[in-house]
Amino acid sequence: MSLRNFLLGSALVSLSLALGVPAVQAKHKGQKCEQDEGKKRRNSAIGGLLGGIASYAGVRPSIGGIGLPTGQILSEAISALLDCKEQQQAANATNEAIRGGVGTTTTWQSETRPNVSGSSSVTGQQQLADGTQCMTVTDVVTVDGEETTVPKKMCRESGGGWKRA
Repeated sequence: MSLRNFLLGSALVSLSLALGVPAVQAKHKGQKCEQDEGKKRRNSAIGGLLGGIASYAGVRPSIGGIGLPTGQILSEAISALLDCKEQQQAANATNEAIRGGVGTTTTWQSETRPNVSGSSSVTGQQQLADGTQCMTVTDVVTVDGEETTVPKKMCRESGGGWKRA
């Protein structure tokens, strides 16, 4: 990593912290994490600015990076069980598990509700006929002792990030 990339990356993180980009919160589990139009425009502008800085620095965005909707990472069955903060935690677990590769499991505990937890495990990897790299990830969510397990396929996009196939 060059000093330039390190400095630009540090500036990127500092800027996002200084702007205080808030997490979007829903009042009820399973509710889509919606924002009003003003927040959407502001966050879109901030995301564009941060994404531009990241691109200039040669940093490839990933699913844990700037503003990828959790709906592109989580299945509807899992999203329906979780509030917005938990959806973010579940998406981050998927990102961490993918970084670790096959055999990696990442767990999380809800920061908003007791008795809610989950994990993401990478159980397989394959290359499609067109050369696209994909991984099989199994999400497990436990709400009040009731466990839901959903497998999904995550494939690398041309920009380097991962998206649910």
